Amino acid sequence: MTWEPAPPRADEHAPRADEPVPRVQAPGSRAGESGLRGGETTSRPDAPGPRADAVACTGLVYAFGDTNAVDGLDLTVRQGEVFGLLGPNGAGKTTAIRCITTLLPVPAGMVRVLGHDAAGDRMAVRRLLGYVPQQLSADAGLTGRENVALFARVFDVSRAERAERVAQALAAVDLTDAADRLAATYSGGMVRRLELAQALVSAPRLLILDEPTIGLDPIARTGVWEHIGAVREATGMTVLVTTHYMDEADQYCDRVALMHRGRIRALGTPAELREGLGARRRAAGAARGALPTLEDVFRDVAGSGLDDEAGDFRDVRSTRRTARRVG
Repeated sequence: MTWEPAPPRADEHAPRADEPVPRVQAPGSRAGESGLRGGETTSRPDAPGPRADAVACTGLVYAFGDTNAVDGLDLTVRQGEVFGLLGPNGAGKTTAIRCITTLLPVPAGMVRVLGHDAAGDRMAVRRLLGYVPQQLSADAGLTGRENVALFARVFDVSRAERAERVAQALAAVDLTDAADRLAATYSGGMVRRLELAQALVSAPRLLILDEPTIGLDPIARTGVWEHIGAVREATGMTVLVTTHYMDEADQYCDRVALMHRGRIRALGTPAELREGLGARRRAAGAARGALPTLEDVFRDVAGSGLDDEAGDFRDVRSTRRTARRVG
């Protein structure tokens, strides 16, 4: 099956006619094994400039009343990588994601997506994105195909190619056989894969996933990540994901950032962060033992404030609702 890029718009750079179209690989490969490390990518140029980062946040601040949910965030996501944004509930992850996706307004210069300013060029940014929010976005009263077709219309996929792109997106997440069933009959893993298809239908350059495997069993979680990895390896798209599952971040992310109280507190590959904590412990006199896990790093960064940053009632209610619907 061929995964074709979306046709360029007037405000985007058109690909050359002689550039090869990547082909989607079969699901099952581990994300990150394609050799796309440190910003390498097989995708076409996405934005003005010789090599724009996929995401660049500079001093990003966003407040709700007197509380800074995001407090001077500096963050760079390289093109082609799978980047994990980790942190306890209330750390500011979802607020940062909403600023990047232009769902929340930001001042000029604070957020750039593939070279476009999220404040002054919002529509160009949105055309480059695929977004799977933490809250379920699939309509149980529609079939899988109808759900993806609806998103194709929302993302302004042309009528002439809409049916083909819907079919491609469903095939990429292995939902072709179930495409004409009501989404209400899907399992939790199938629902999340359907939402992934919704995000992929516009052939985005940047895929943003906010807790994509929340409430899923281990087998379904693995299945979702296998499909993310297959599409990423075939297209070279950048993936920005938030998750509370440290094993997912350790296995699938090229780099991770640990966010706490609105700021990045640690940044690096999972191995670098684990090795760094181990070195600090040895320097403090701890006996050499097993290498710390990424969960140990998480707890070290969050410290004693972990329980205080557990989010508000709305966060808990939203998370439980989503987990219940996919579980």
